[in-house]
Amino acid sequence: MKAAIYHQYGGSIMMDNLPDPSPSPDGVVIKVKATGICRSDWYGWKGNDSDIVLPHIPGHELAGEVVAVGRNVNKWKGGERVTVPFVGGCGHCPECASGNHQVCDHQFQPGFTAWGSFAEYVAIDYADVNLVELPESMDYVSAASLGCRFITAFRGVVDLGNVEPGQWVAVYGCGGVGLSSIMIAKAYGAHVIAVDINEQSLKMAEKCGADYCINSLKVQDISHKIHQLSHRGAHISIDALGHKEVIMQSVYSLRKKGRHIQIGLLEKEDVKVSVPMDRIIAHELKILGSHGMQAHRYTAIWELIEQGKVEPSQLISNEVNLKDGIDILTSMELHPPEAVAVITDFS
Repeated sequence: MKAAIYHQYGGSIMMDNLPDPSPSPDGVVIKVKATGICRSDWYGWKGNDSDIVLPHIPGHELAGEVVAVGRNVNKWKGGERVTVPFVGGCGHCPECASGNHQVCDHQFQPGFTAWGSFAEYVAIDYADVNLVELPESMDYVSAASLGCRFITAFRGVVDLGNVEPGQWVAVYGCGGVGLSSIMIAKAYGAHVIAVDINEQSLKMAEKCGADYCINSLKVQDISHKIHQLSHRGAHISIDALGHKEVIMQSVYSLRKKGRHIQIGLLEKEDVKVSVPMDRIIAHELKILGSHGMQAHRYTAIWELIEQGKVEPSQLISNEVNLKDGIDILTSMELHPPEAVAVITDFS
């Protein structure tokens, strides 16, 4: 199979011909029809993820067709159109038993704990627990664009943030995760304030439904501005970027009893951050992390899409080949994408 592989962190990512994978006893092999290019892949390539063992194939936002099935798999026969969460649960540990597959004790993550989807084929473990069949109306590119960005945003805004109509949501960082968070919050009837340093990203945020857009390079006290716009502070504030200063701003943006949701990943040297614990205590604030979403929650997203309340496909900027996908990934630090590029050509 054709695949993109790197042999050292931050090193060259090369196209290569590699053996096709075989399914594990409880897994499947998927022929990749589309795979998103995500900042999390860049994060791993830079050496920030301890689960990655070199050499490595990145890619975790995928959709495709099941082409081989392990002997212990019961729900899949081959030929099905599927996607998969970027965190797969084993189905047996206490966390999976409680329905929280996204924090499984033995989790499987394509593109991190195993080779990923920047390839013609990808092997997926725990298939019966984690594969999600695509609705007939869902094309592969749109399904791949849900990736980790949309599903992680959904879990953050809905399942953890408990967003309600009329509440205020502040979103810091208007990349894929941030724009997804805006769309989802608006679908649930919230007011949204978007924050970014890039005017083009803020235009995308407005297109996705943001009520107010703040360029943080032009506003001296962002949290104060958010308190003014929301009349008491945000009920939910999201760091969709992953930056220690943004985390502080996000916490200060909250009204009393508010919830900070951390979705953006921080680089290795910044993972231990300071937070204003006095304010967290006095205002009874909550600090929550959002790490993927379980396969069984995808039905809620399908319903939102079918009802026309969200259009994840509007975040797709273009379809590219594998070589161009490598260039986009390796240049993310200097040129953060304003929308989602999806690899559909592996030749």
